[in-house]
Parts: sequence; structure tokens; C-alpha cells
Amino acid sequence: MAPERALSQALAELYRRVPLGMRLGLDPMRAACARSGHPEHAFAAVHVAGTNGKGSVCAMVESIARAAGLRTGLYTSPHLCRFAERIRIDGTPIDDLTLATHLMRALEDPAGLSFFETATLAAFFAFEEAKVDIAVVEVGLGGRLDATNVLPTPRGAAITRIAIDHTDRLGETLAEIAREKAGIAKPGLDIVLGPMPDQVRAAIDEVARSVRATTSSIDGAPVPAAVGLAGTHQIDNARIASVLGMRLGASHTAIEKGIASVAWPGRLERLGPYLLDAAHNADGAEALAKYVATLGYRPEEVALVFGTLIDKDYRAMLTALAPLAATRVYVAPHSAARPAVDPHVLSRIYPGTVASSLAEALGTLPAASPWLPPHPPSFGSAEPQRSPPPLVVTGLKCVIIAGSIALVGQVRAALLGLPRDLPVAL
Repeated sequence: MAPERALSQALAELYRRVPLGMRLGLDPMRAACARSGHPEHAFAAVHVAGTNGKGSVCAMVESIARAAGLRTGLYTSPHLCRFAERIRIDGTPIDDLTLATHLMRALEDPAGLSFFETATLAAFFAFEEAKVDIAVVEVGLGGRLDATNVLPTPRGAAITRIAIDHTDRLGETLAEIAREKAGIAKPGLDIVLGPMPDQVRAAIDEVARSVRATTSSIDGAPVPAAVGLAGTHQIDNARIASVLGMRLGASHTAIEKGIASVAWPGRLERLGPYLLDAAHNADGAEALAKYVATLGYRPEEVALVFGTLIDKDYRAMLTALAPLAATRVYVAPHSAARPAVDPHVLSRIYPGTVASSLAEALGTLPAASPWLPPHPPSFGSAEPQRSPPPLVVTGLKCVIIAGSIALVGQVRAALLGLPRDLPVAL
């Protein structure tokens, strides 16, 4: 069977499990791993939790490990454009046939794993087969009951930032959310912590002590000379990554090189006049707003294309982002897991144009001269790229795309002519 067809069939079966959602609980995953010969024991790991910044830290640590000459695995979620972005070997998404093979093996487990559990097990199969030296694994949701938490005690672990998000699953206060994320603690493990209020740190410390783990802050950790990702918030992420890199035995040179050269698309990513950022909660929107404020644009020079999913605090996000832009366009992102907020609801909070599709949203922007996108590699892969049409948007100095990772992926695929799998916010 052709690799493309095999992957199409595997993804079709996987997507049928989206209604199971992000199932919290480790028993099905533990049973599946045991039946599969414990692939999660076949590699050393770095485990990263947090509300925001965990994906960036994972990308930095993986880049450091490659700079140190290690064979790496990287597991993150959700994907921007293609599902294969979630599982990478040495920085490159695994090929279609390999991905299809591992997904089908995970799908055949009698436990009836959820979408995210299946993806996680497939990643473990891939890392085992590739004989990676280190796998950098991002927590999907929370930590204590997340499918990735079947990992044995890792070489390193971190909790990046704690903010209000997923209150229906993790708790309504920062301390409650922190306790869930601290559930990645294991005996003898020291968890690196990003900046956080004292009461949040205390909640994490309480959980860590209960399982004979410890925590360390990044106070005193050096700031790398250059950070490959934009935004002042990435400095703290880089400091976390540098501490984790040292725990992997990476040299100072490898740490500096890895952090300076890291690529993590969709995070303050500039494509011509477009600024794509995966800010999908209030904390992320505030970080994006701080970055845009440093660019010195007047609101008349900025447009905001915004859409988000129903479980997000869209009022708080718009409070941070809407004042930056005189032109606002609202559109519903498409995700297989959760419905979008009605764009008409958003327009009643901060007035703007409602678009029925992404093409209509981009077409409403003030026109001047066309911008023809380049053909940069997507996550370092060799996947074929279509030639996108010129986009008439300049005249604005900045077009912010934010509110949902699904929306950012949809726009990125459109701008760069990339193939795209259905987005899933899981």
C-alpha cells in the first residue's frame, strides 16, 4: 500500500476517537504499554508540563540535544498543519509509512485508547524503533493524569508557567492547576520551575515532597546569548531549557547553539506582514500583546484576525489584543475536538468584521501591493509544497493571527501552500 494511502487510513481511524476527548487517567495507557512490551522504558526522556511555554521549552531542549550530538525524539501537541509534526526524530517529522505503521499498531490495542493516548503510544513506538538517545515529551493536559505520565522517572523535567486554562478539567485556581501539573513528580526527580507566584510554587512543592521529589527555580540560571524565538517571555523558557540541557550533559557550546538555532513555527512567527502566534488563552494573549507593543505600530497599521474555541476565555484574550488593531476580523477556526466561538459574539465585544471563512477573512484586509510567500521548509521536512497565490495585504504593517492553534495552522498552511491534516485541539 502506498505510504500516503496507509497514513490516510490510519488517520481516519484515529480521528474516529476524537469524541473520547483528552481522557484523563493512566490505567488504559499503562495496560496498553504493558501489552506492548513497555516501549516507554526503551529511551531516556525529558518531561515538560505547564500552561504556556512547554512546547517552546521542548523545542529548545530537543535542539540542544541535537547540538550535543544526541539522537532525539520529540513529542508535542497539537499539530499546526500535519499530524506528523507531533512525532519527530532528529528534528524531522516521521515519514508517512512509519507513522501509519505505529498508529495502526496503537489503534489495534484492545484498551480502546483515546485520540491522544493512541498518538502518545505511537510516539513511544517510534522512539523505541529509532533508538533515540533522548525523547523530549510535552504533557498534553495537566500532568498527573495525562497519558504521557506513564513515563518512568525522566532524566529531566520542568513546569514552565501556570495560568488559568482548562478550568473544567484542572481546577479553577492557580494552586489547583499547579497541583495537577506537579503530578509529573516522581521519586528522586528534581523539577525545574519557571517564574511563578509563591503560593503556586508552594502548591507544587507540596505535591513534589509527597512523592520524595524536589524542585528548583531558574533563579541564577544564565540567560543565553541568543534565543532563536522572539518575545521576552522566551528568555525564561530558554533559561529553563538551558538547565535541562545541563542535566543532559550538554556543553555550554551545545546549549548556546541549540537555543540560538531553535525553530518553533507559529510562535511569534513573521511571514511578510503576518505575525502568527499560537496564543490561545489569556496569558498567551497578554504575552503576544507585550511583544506587539515593542514593534511601535499604531493601531491604524495593525489588523487582527482572531478566532478561538468555545472553552477559552475569549473576552480576556480580546481585552489584551483588540486595542492593538484598528482593523479586526473574526472567523471561526475549524477543530475536530471542540466547537468555535461564534464570530458574531466576538464582534459584539470589540467591533469588527465577521468572515465566514479564512479566505474571506484575509480578503477583507486593506489592500495595497501583493506579498508572495517564500517556500521555507516546514519543521525541516521534505514534504511537497504547493505554490500559493500572491496575497494582497500590505499597507498594513502587521496582521496578527491569533486565538487558536487551529487558526494559526490554517493560516500558515494557506500562506505557505503546505499540505494540512484536520486540526484537533487534543
